[in-house]
Amino acid sequence: MTDPRAGRDVPDHRGRTGLDRTGRDLDRNPDVRVTDVELLAAGWHVLRRTTLEYRAPSGRWETQQRETYDRGNGATVLLYDPDRQTVLLTRQFRYPVYVNDHPDGMLIETAAGLLDDDDPATAIRREAAEETGVEVGELEHVWDVYMSPGSVTERIHFFAAAYDGSLRDFDRGGLAEEGEHIDLLELDIDVALDMVRDGRIQDAKTIMLLQWAVLDGPFTRSGR
Repeated sequence: MTDPRAGRDVPDHRGRTGLDRTGRDLDRNPDVRVTDVELLAAGWHVLRRTTLEYRAPSGRWETQQRETYDRGNGATVLLYDPDRQTVLLTRQFRYPVYVNDHPDGMLIETAAGLLDDDDPATAIRREAAEETGVEVGELEHVWDVYMSPGSVTERIHFFAAAYDGSLRDFDRGGLAEEGEHIDLLELDIDVALDMVRDGRIQDAKTIMLLQWAVLDGPFTRSGR
């Protein structure tokens, strides 16, 4: 008998058990059969190794293993001022990009966060208020996107919302008790696009929303 393990047999520090059962009952694809799920780590997020059988185009069943990192789903929002032709972005230290060749780890992004137990709209209203101080009004849903499908399970819900930049009187955001020290950048949309082109903005969700804004969103040529 195996020893009890946090997150599997006994509660982990977030009170979770049964984390090794995720995926075992999947049956939506007749060419995939999950045979085993191993819990590798259960810190704040969860790392699993799943063994599955996959039916190849030849009809032959192949045994494969995949590691997945489950951090829950998230949401992000592009805050834009249609009258002033600006967007409101955040800049904060991100260690994962710092350790992977980013010059200083200070990543420029749209406001974003995990859903936790909220629906996407509620979660992004919360995150926008915490990170930027903007109380979001009407939200426009843009997309739901898997950002790194080779290993990360996260799906991000993309939104856009107008804000009135003339009412903004602060340049910092974030919750200090959570180690968030956020600079706010209010940028002309053309300046933001130039920052994408020259590499000053390297965050995928931010690039996607900025390009959406000029292709199909509030800053299309007909609306500028």
